[in-house]
Amino acid sequence: MTDQAVDTSGPARAAGTEDPSGATPPRFFGRERELKALRADIERAGLDTLAGRRTARARVLLIAGRPGSGRTALAEELVRALLDGGDYPDGVLRVRLADPDGTAAPTERTARDILAQLDVTGPPGAEGDELSEMVRAALAERKVLLLLDDAVDAEQVDPLLPDNPECLVVAAAQGPLTGVPGVRPCTVGGLDADAAVRLLSRTISQVRITVDPRTAEALAEECGGLPGALVMIGGWLAAHPTASVADVTKQLRELPDDAEQPTGARPLARAFRLAYESLPSAAARILRLLALAPAGLADAHTASALAGCSVSAAQSTLDDFVRLGLLRTDGAEQPQYEVPGCLAPLLLALLADRDRPAEIQLARARMLERTVRQLQSCRAVVEPEGSPARKKLAGLPRSLRFAQPEDAAAWLRHRRPALLASARIAVEDGELDTLARRLVAALVRALAVHQGTEAAAPDLYGLHGLVLAVAERRELPREQAAALLNLADLDARTGRTREALTRYRAALDAGRAAKDPYATGRAMESVGGAYAELGDYHRASDWYGRALAQRLTQGERADEARLYGRLGAVHTYAGRYGEALRNWRAAAAGCRRLGDLSGQARALSEAARVQEYAGRPQESLRTCQEAVEWARQANDVRLQAALELRLADTLDRLGDPAAARLHRGLAERLLGEESPACEIRSASAEN
Repeated sequence: MTDQAVDTSGPARAAGTEDPSGATPPRFFGRERELKALRADIERAGLDTLAGRRTARARVLLIAGRPGSGRTALAEELVRALLDGGDYPDGVLRVRLADPDGTAAPTERTARDILAQLDVTGPPGAEGDELSEMVRAALAERKVLLLLDDAVDAEQVDPLLPDNPECLVVAAAQGPLTGVPGVRPCTVGGLDADAAVRLLSRTISQVRITVDPRTAEALAEECGGLPGALVMIGGWLAAHPTASVADVTKQLRELPDDAEQPTGARPLARAFRLAYESLPSAAARILRLLALAPAGLADAHTASALAGCSVSAAQSTLDDFVRLGLLRTDGAEQPQYEVPGCLAPLLLALLADRDRPAEIQLARARMLERTVRQLQSCRAVVEPEGSPARKKLAGLPRSLRFAQPEDAAAWLRHRRPALLASARIAVEDGELDTLARRLVAALVRALAVHQGTEAAAPDLYGLHGLVLAVAERRELPREQAAALLNLADLDARTGRTREALTRYRAALDAGRAAKDPYATGRAMESVGGAYAELGDYHRASDWYGRALAQRLTQGERADEARLYGRLGAVHTYAGRYGEALRNWRAAAAGCRRLGDLSGQARALSEAARVQEYAGRPQESLRTCQEAVEWARQANDVRLQAALELRLADTLDRLGDPAAARLHRGLAERLLGEESPACEIRSASAEN
């Protein structure tokens, strides 16, 4: 769990507490001994060096400490100093290895986080091993710092270690990482008395410290020197300007310890309890409900939906929590708030103790419903004016609407980690599957619209997997078929053809169970495409034939023409030229009935190619001429030019170079010298 980071999470300074000198207060206090030890550890010779071997991997520094001890802040301070020294010119990469509840994040997710910071996109559906290999390859020539926060165990850290001794890994964890060789943990506890008092004075008036310095030291001792506890107590004192340091020290001492907490964690728990019990009941309820925020990240809309209050009231309360040291904020124009990892288990325990399960479930439902509406608004803003989506958008409250598509895209990027976590949690919970399905569908559409299906493919793959999980749990074969088809398409696009084939076959079974003709036809066609990709043209033609038979019974002419083309292509690859020619002719006839003159010209061009392969050049020439005429009638200049070049090649082979030059000249005039015609693609390649 993430510590309370002293250098970024302190509450805002209360009125009248400014440093009289006007100087910017320091952002980090104490830890000189630990920083010196860590710098020395970097220079220390490793086991490989002592054995006379070249170091194969990056050095790992481990900072171990309890939640609230400031281990993350110490790691950040070390990273800052190393970057300032210019030792790592390629910068720093940061990734969290655990969810707020302490659950270890899978390697697939953490590796993708690192790759994203390097502007490298891992293929959708790739396993953790493949992605971690991509991480090592990407870092092989770089000199970077890799900060791994909230490490749970060595199994998480080891796959991410660069095979490059020029890199340095700084890991923050609660305990040792047994299994990573050559790691000596730097264990952090409480701050020394002087640093702890200075941290308090950063938040409250220095006068309140100097009038009773002994009591200030006693207060720091009562907090165990833990920065997380000191920040909350400083926030409490700033919010109660008439209270003395002695008052809060006395109140802390009078609070009973929680016997269920480890001894070292009790000062933090008591400081949190003091801060929590000083809150009004409405604010206390909002704070408890923030334990439900996905990935520990919330904005004003999240808090508003959880508590059932107005957005403005939620925003004001969240800002108050920041001043009290109970939340951190990124300071953006539309800020996002983070629950410190050291407080997450305390909030969860309070929520379970103070709120009924039905109330918690209702809060979850409100949060999911609000998120769905925001995503729908995010997608609708890109629709044309006057469209049904824009009319629906106009009926939403102003706080849910985006003024411009750019605003919606920025919000989606900013909230993406929380949105993806929300979808995962909703599906894993299993109690709100209807809302979970709506949330995933809305998120898929928003990502596809604002990022494009190619850029969003890794996220879409995970979301389709969530849809599949709900569909299987709820026995919804139609949705199961759709999810399997989407996943298989992404598998096929990334070269995992056999995995795609397995999913297409499963989608066919689900489509049949749902009696869904679209899903079954689509699955049969896709099975044929997978076999064609694998070079099994006999099975490919069989499955294309099954899909065609279904389309013929339904009168779907566009699909019929496409499938005739696919059959023509696989028969061509298999050398069955008679069958190929019949199917390409049928595809051309289908396009003619549809009025698709360009499609007819393409199909005739492929028929001419087959005739040429079959050793019938004169027939190929006539068919190609027919294709050129249909392309001209379609006014498809690029296609006509490509066919003219095809015709010229055929004439060259027939021994008529003069006629070939004429057709090449015509192609050049059609497109101009700077836009050469491209080789036309077969219908199978296009589809």
